[in-house]
Amino acid sequence: MKRVRSTLHAFPLRSIALATCFATASGLALAQDEDAATEQLLEGIQNGERVEISLPDPEKQLPLEDLRKFTEVFSRIKDAYVEEVSDRKLLESAIKGMLSDLDPHSTYLAPKDYEELEESTSGEFGGLGIEVGMENGFVKVIAPIDDTPAQKAGVQAGDLIIKLDEKPVKGMSLEEAVQLMRGKPGSILTLTIMREGENAPIEIEVERDIIKVTSVKSRMLENGYGYVRITQFQADTGSQFKDALSGLEDELGRDLDGLIIDLRNNPGGVLQAAVESADALLNEGLIVYTEGRIQSSRLRFSARAGDIMEGTPIVVLINGGSASASEILAGALQDHERAVVMGTKSFGKGSVQTVIPLDETHAIKMTTARYYTPNGRSIQATGIKPDIEVRPAELKELDSKPFFTEADLSGHLEGQNEGQQQDTENDAKGETSSLADRDYQLRSALNLLKGIRILNPNNKGKAKGSDQ
Repeated sequence: MKRVRSTLHAFPLRSIALATCFATASGLALAQDEDAATEQLLEGIQNGERVEISLPDPEKQLPLEDLRKFTEVFSRIKDAYVEEVSDRKLLESAIKGMLSDLDPHSTYLAPKDYEELEESTSGEFGGLGIEVGMENGFVKVIAPIDDTPAQKAGVQAGDLIIKLDEKPVKGMSLEEAVQLMRGKPGSILTLTIMREGENAPIEIEVERDIIKVTSVKSRMLENGYGYVRITQFQADTGSQFKDALSGLEDELGRDLDGLIIDLRNNPGGVLQAAVESADALLNEGLIVYTEGRIQSSRLRFSARAGDIMEGTPIVVLINGGSASASEILAGALQDHERAVVMGTKSFGKGSVQTVIPLDETHAIKMTTARYYTPNGRSIQATGIKPDIEVRPAELKELDSKPFFTEADLSGHLEGQNEGQQQDTENDAKGETSSLADRDYQLRSALNLLKGIRILNPNNKGKAKGSDQ
C-alpha cells in the first residue's frame, strides 16, 4: 500500500479573514502549494492508500483564544467608546502598545517621531536638552545634555518627572511625554520631579530652546594633562574625538603626560561613533560585540592597528548618567586595561535598538540585541563598575594659618632656588584654581594621572592592553 504523507495547516474562518488583510505574492504561492498538497492527500484517500497526517505544532501557532479577545476588544471599542474611533487609529494604537510593552526602548515611529530621531542623531533639535526613558510609568532623566536649558535649570540624572506643567505623566507613553517637552523656543515648561534625597516634589521651570549639541569639547587642565568631554555620540563624534586629541598635543607642543575622558551624563547615541573613539586608543583586539536572535544582529567590532596616544595614561570618568555608547567605550578601554575607569556605576543600557522602516514615513524602533564588552560582560541592567569608585563631593579648604618654615626665620641661609620655587608655587596655585578644583571626581582623576607620571618619569606608563 502506497503511503501518502502530508502536513495540514488548520485555518479557522476568523484566522483566514485576518490573514487575507496581509496577503502578498509569496502568500499566494504558499496557498497554491497548500492546495496541491490537499489534492494529493484527497487523491490518496480515494485510492485507498494509507495516509499519514502531521498536525502543526500547537506551540508554534497563533493563540486563537487571544486572537478572539483582540477582535472582541476591537469590536467593543468601535461600538461603545464615547467617541468614534477609526480602524486606522485603533490598529496604530495596538502596534504602539505591542512594542512599548516589550521594553522601555522599543517604540513605534510615526512620521514626526521618525524625523525627530534623525534630528537627535544629527546634533540639532528643539526641546529641553534631556535624554529620557520610562520607569514605573514615569519619565526618568537618564542625563541632561551639557549647555542645554535643562542642565542650566538644574535637572539631574536620575530625576523622575511626574508632571509636565499641570499634566500628570503617569499613564502617558514616552512619545507623548516627549511631544509635550518639545515646543516653541522661548516657551516655558514646568517640570515637577521627584529626586532621591528630597522629601517633596521639586518644580523646575525650563525655557525651551533649539538644542545644538557639541559632542566633543577639550582643554588643557594643567601643563601636560589633557581633558576631553564627550557629551553625546553623534555621527561625526569619532572624527571630532581624534581631532580633539591631536589639538591638545599640538597646543602642548609634545605628547601628553595624561588624558582624562569625561563620559559622565553621556546618554549614548550612535554605536559606530563609540567604536571609532575606542579604535583611536587601541592597537588591536575586540571593542564590542552584539548578540541577538537574527543573524544581522550578531556583530563584532575590532580595533585596527594604531593607538594615536601611543600608550599615554588615561582615566575615564563615568556615573549613573553614562549609558549605552558611553558604556561601550568605557567597557572596551577597561577590558583592554588601556584606561582606569573612575567615578560611579554607569546606567546599564546594554541593548541595541534597530530602526526598521515599514514604509517611507513609518518605522519601528525595536530592541534586537545586547551589547557585550570584549571580555564577554553584558552591560544590560548591570552597567560598568568603575575600577576606582569616587562619588561626587564638595571640598572646602580648612581655614588655617600657614606653617612657620625655615624661610620665615630672620637671617636664614638663602636657598639656591628659593625665589624660583616661590614663583613656581604661585603659578601652580593659579592653575589649580580651575575646573579640577570645582569638581572632586575630576580632581581625583588628575591626581591619579600625576601619580602614574611620578612612578613612570621616563615613559608614558604604557597600558598593558595597548599591545594586545
